[in-house]
Amino acid sequence: MKAIKSLLLASSLAVAFAPAIAADPDTRTTVVLVHGAFADGSSWNKVIPLLQAKGLKVVAVQNPLTSLADDVTFTNRAIDAQVGPVVLVGHSWGGAVITQAGGNDRVKALVYVAAFAPSVGESALDGAKAFPAAPGLASPIATPDGYLTLSQETVAKHFAQDVPAAEANLIATTQGAVRAANFEEKVTVAAWTNKPSWYIVANNDHMINPDAERALAKKINATTTSLPSSHVAMVSHPAQVAKVIVEAASKAKP
Repeated sequence: MKAIKSLLLASSLAVAFAPAIAADPDTRTTVVLVHGAFADGSSWNKVIPLLQAKGLKVVAVQNPLTSLADDVTFTNRAIDAQVGPVVLVGHSWGGAVITQAGGNDRVKALVYVAAFAPSVGESALDGAKAFPAAPGLASPIATPDGYLTLSQETVAKHFAQDVPAAEANLIATTQGAVRAANFEEKVTVAAWTNKPSWYIVANNDHMINPDAERALAKKINATTTSLPSSHVAMVSHPAQVAKVIVEAASKAKP
């Protein structure tokens, strides 16, 4: 009897909340933020209030980092929940995710923040292989089942070297473990081929070679901004990153 009551309660709650989940009447432009590897949605904490202050709706995706397909599924779920136009923003590994997920019809513009931007049939790493390897990926910590994290020392010296030590510590502590094989998975869609794109180059990046970032920005014909930043430009230069996103949002057409 107890189990039946619990089942009935769960069913009632599902019915009660279904309309709220299915229909969001807010037709404003939504910025969907996609974090990178060794990170989570909190990496956008400084950017979110700046975007909201400009009247934009903002959603930060919490991707599992378990595969390209899984991260695209999570991102598409966030996109599909919106009514108005979507600006899709990806940091680092998130660039590969938005390249694939950006094929969604709701997406009107793309913003790459120190990010991969593969072509169809390419993996995230393919576009950077022609350039010297960045030092931040020299010694990741690998688990027996193939997931990677960064040591606190690597985060402080190479991932977020231009943020206060306490903040770098939080980034290292809350980082998401990423499946190493993700970086070799190939995209089947390259949304930047038919949607306006913006790219933020992090000139002091130790995770992706800045020259590779410049080449990717040129390849996708992006409106490009360069910042004197580490890999985490949205943490160390949030106002400038938000400005680029707002510009992209202003050009997003329903």
